[in-house]
Amino acid sequence: MLGPIFVREFFTVPRRENHHLTRVAIVLFLWVLGVTIWQTSVGFERSAGLGETARFGLFFFQIAAFVILTFMLFFSALSASGTISQEKDRRTFILLLLTDMRDYEIVLGKMLGSLLPIGFYLFSTLPVLSMILLLGGISNTQVSQTMIVLIFTSVTSGSLGGLIALWREKTFQSLALSFICLVLYLCLIQIVPYVFGTILPYDFDFDQFLSCFDPFRCLLMILRPPATFSFFAHPSYLFAIVMLGFDIILNGIGILKLRKWNPSGEPIQQREAPEDAENPLLETLSPSDTEQKIQKEIEIRSKAHAAPGEIRQVWANPILWREIKTFAYGRRPLIIKLAYFAVIFFIGYFAINYFEQPGRPSFASAYGLVPISILSLLLVAAQSVTSITSERDGRCLDLLLATDLSPQEFLLGKLGGIIYNTKEFLLPPILIALYYACRGGLTLTPHDATFADTFSLNFWPLLCTIGSLVFLFAFAMTLGIHVSLRIDNSKLSIANTLGTIFFLSVGTLISIYIIVINGGSLGNQLISFSAFIALGIGGLWWVLSSVRPSSALNLASILTPMAMFYSVVNILIAKPGTQESTDPLVPFLVIAGAFSFAIMAMMKPLLSEFDVAFGRTRGPEE
Repeated sequence: MLGPIFVREFFTVPRRENHHLTRVAIVLFLWVLGVTIWQTSVGFERSAGLGETARFGLFFFQIAAFVILTFMLFFSALSASGTISQEKDRRTFILLLLTDMRDYEIVLGKMLGSLLPIGFYLFSTLPVLSMILLLGGISNTQVSQTMIVLIFTSVTSGSLGGLIALWREKTFQSLALSFICLVLYLCLIQIVPYVFGTILPYDFDFDQFLSCFDPFRCLLMILRPPATFSFFAHPSYLFAIVMLGFDIILNGIGILKLRKWNPSGEPIQQREAPEDAENPLLETLSPSDTEQKIQKEIEIRSKAHAAPGEIRQVWANPILWREIKTFAYGRRPLIIKLAYFAVIFFIGYFAINYFEQPGRPSFASAYGLVPISILSLLLVAAQSVTSITSERDGRCLDLLLATDLSPQEFLLGKLGGIIYNTKEFLLPPILIALYYACRGGLTLTPHDATFADTFSLNFWPLLCTIGSLVFLFAFAMTLGIHVSLRIDNSKLSIANTLGTIFFLSVGTLISIYIIVINGGSLGNQLISFSAFIALGIGGLWWVLSSVRPSSALNLASILTPMAMFYSVVNILIAKPGTQESTDPLVPFLVIAGAFSFAIMAMMKPLLSEFDVAFGRTRGPEE
């Protein structure tokens, strides 16, 4: 019923490379996460009682469910959006419109087919979540309701990503809008109590109402079941009904608008005049004025060019000129920037209100700085990787590499274009860090300190924070170019790049959460955290160095996760028993050293031996 596109995906997904390896890696990640939580809550020095085992089971299930939900929410949109956008970049999506397939077969087939790998990964976690039942603390109903929330969240997120990809013509716009719309939706849900709190009755339960729209609230309701809901009116089932309605609306719009939105951006070819057609201006000349006629025709032809309008002067670096002065990544980029600024406004509003409350915690500034920085890193990485994959899918990359452009012009032009096109994403984290520095949020500041004293105490942490952000953004830009040039599969390149940034951020946040709930002690969790770091090193090595390994990339894969973990631990528990962290210079130097080495390890081969690093020429040792 879903058409040949879905049938093909259903039979070919299990045959792809690394399919089973990825499923094993997900289960291994959950196992390491469980061992870490066990050491944090119980430890291996003694036998655990039934109550401790039940508390561990509930705690482990809670963290694992939220991590899987975050993964499903963002990567479902990424998979659906990327699949359709790459078909457009290759100009093969228009071929689907020429077949006798119905519109719903194309839309639903591409969307559900792209979600099949995500679904296989989700069901590979079901045995792990079910085995937690043996520990106690959760019930069969909670496991089944959690799977319902995860499945419907994935389908709705994929429907949103697929709709945006059908609307926009470029991969970067589709990916960026998908991420931003998801975050904007979650932000809009949070402001509902503020907007309608004065209209609705005082005893209206916003948590139970919003849990029907917010997957994270609904998952929290499953872990803490309310007594006022019956079995069939539980938030998980109401959430499934609401998400099913969203799915029908989103896919219905995509089916109705499929042939109106596509094809879009097709170049209009001007019909050439017949060769024997005479120009009206030449007819005024007599046949005897042959030389004058030829000169006049040359003058007319010299003023003609393929594109109408004024002739534009190309810069010395044509790559940089194209990235900045043309619509290389689609038209109407203002839509993405406006949506991004809307998300920044909501995050900043809630974060600043939380920061300005009396008695705020020591790390209140992280509630605004961390989410904005992660979102900006994902958008910068998406821009970086699609700057190469779009060229490859459009059959332009080989043409660029066949010209007389040097590797330095090509790579530096791409990096310059990435910086210019993402300048609106680079500034907000720096600006909010500046705000926290002015308000005394980056270091321990007396409440009665003047503005000059406050800024003086926070000036050095501000410089270290901005410096760390600069190195992280440079790493995201370089990573996207490095991965997309080494991996020919564009979808795999995008998944590896964004997955590296995503798991680097989420893994760090999980480590922070476990450290904080354990009171800042690493005594019971050092071994398991070592396994956590080992998983991070293995994943980063696979992304950086699996295709064409090198000693520098291997070392960068080891140093980068260890630097992130060391910096987090150094900030959180540098001075136990106090609310003061260590001197920010040490974490900054660690971050700067590790990530700058990783950047040089990725860029040096491309700048000096481009053909060898790109894989078009073998090195002498090969």
